[in-house]
Amino acid sequence: MYPGKWAEVTPHKEALIDSGSGAAISHRQLDDCSNQLAQLLWDRGLRRGDHIALFMENDLRFFVAVWAALRSGLYLTPVNRYLTAEEAAYILNDCGAKALVSSARLAEAAEALPGLAPECGTWLAIDGMAGYEDFEQALSLYPAQPLQRQPLGAFMFYSSGTTGRPKGVEHSLSGADVSDDNAHHRFHTQLWGFGEDTVFLSPAPLYHAAPAALSLSAQALGGTAVIMPRFDAEAALAAIERHRVNRSQWVPTMFIRLLRLPQETRNGYDLSSHRVAIHAAAPCPVKVKQRMLDWWGPIIHEYYAGTEANGSTHVGPEEWLRHPGTVGKPLSGAIHICGEDGAELPPGQVGLIYFEQAEHFRYHKDAERTRQAQHPQHANWTALGDVGYVNEEGYLFLVDRQSFMIISGGVNIYPQEVEDALVLHPKVVDVAVIGVPDELMGEEVKAVVELVHGIAPDPAVERELIEYARRRLAHYKCPKSVDFMDELPRLPTGKLYKGRLKERYWRRQSRP
Repeated sequence: MYPGKWAEVTPHKEALIDSGSGAAISHRQLDDCSNQLAQLLWDRGLRRGDHIALFMENDLRFFVAVWAALRSGLYLTPVNRYLTAEEAAYILNDCGAKALVSSARLAEAAEALPGLAPECGTWLAIDGMAGYEDFEQALSLYPAQPLQRQPLGAFMFYSSGTTGRPKGVEHSLSGADVSDDNAHHRFHTQLWGFGEDTVFLSPAPLYHAAPAALSLSAQALGGTAVIMPRFDAEAALAAIERHRVNRSQWVPTMFIRLLRLPQETRNGYDLSSHRVAIHAAAPCPVKVKQRMLDWWGPIIHEYYAGTEANGSTHVGPEEWLRHPGTVGKPLSGAIHICGEDGAELPPGQVGLIYFEQAEHFRYHKDAERTRQAQHPQHANWTALGDVGYVNEEGYLFLVDRQSFMIISGGVNIYPQEVEDALVLHPKVVDVAVIGVPDELMGEEVKAVVELVHGIAPDPAVERELIEYARRRLAHYKCPKSVDFMDELPRLPTGKLYKGRLKERYWRRQSRP
């Protein structure tokens, strides 16, 4: 199902609501505007299999662009709105985007992009911007009629893996028509009851896979997606009450912020409409989830999956209470826990998590990284670098990352990129970046630095290094603190022994 159906059945019903301003787009308006953009993209020469990118904040028109791509057979890449111009341009060039939709609110980075991505020929900006066509004016020149053929397109999200540059996660186009029954949306109906009566709250950034996909399902199935411009704990409760939200999606950091609200604030909103709360993106502390269940009742569902969509697990509230800490049993893809030699391990033993699928993903223009994700003997077993174990009853528990990827507030941060920036500072001889415990964010970024001989480690140098990083990287990637060592622990081979560093900051925790 898609906007064309609901434009006929419930044309005036709200497909999208901005929880901040109250602005809304009806199913008819969503269908019309996405048709206009599809016509524009066709007129500019984009054809099935070509790429379009989005670089914008949480705005309702995000989904005008999404549906235009999906009803044109295009690949759609949402770009993290917090990236610098250089970081965003890398993704535009790598995916081969022929069109970009952005927003004047991101002008600081967005205005530089046309000069950094010369192969992209169409630049559209909401509210206008130097070097861009005005989004609304450009659409007004095209009819609100569907293309003669509407092959189904697909998302191509970027995931940085454990180190190095971001990489696009590419799946083959299905060959279906946008109006065909969609298994992905049907899956959300079967699992969480999405349908025409759905009022879904999305408090997270839409450039992430889960918020975009779940909001899309709400629209595709005839419901309403309520989009928060940015997450605010009390504003989220107010949105649930005001719009009678019945389904929602969260990350653990949001739960922590909700629980930190004063009791009188938490009790001051009517949440009786709320029936299903979904969370993922990062491990949730057991005590945090227990407190949320005590507050909201047994409505909290958890799933585990990656951007690569190579497999997934799910656990409902009652099951989770019987197995605290689990991320559930497989929904798609059989799970294999394997040791370093690739041999499959018995229940209870910790190893690398592989999912088995008939068809596997590929990394865009990177056959080597695709191969590295595959099991050495089974190409259709793929791993994302997580380690864990399965208990005797078949429930999966996550233990750690195979690498030292940092997960802060549900967002992956890749230490190598930060290290590569900091090591260029003239006062730095060597640097290691690790994640250290943070009660709110799960982890925060810390840099451990070996300074040039003669430079005294003091607060002024710490501030200097942090500001140096912030000028070169998206701010969420930058260290919040810097510690100093006389010499970093490296093996004779030159490999940095990060385990020793992490042991200074993390206490060993027993498995759930």
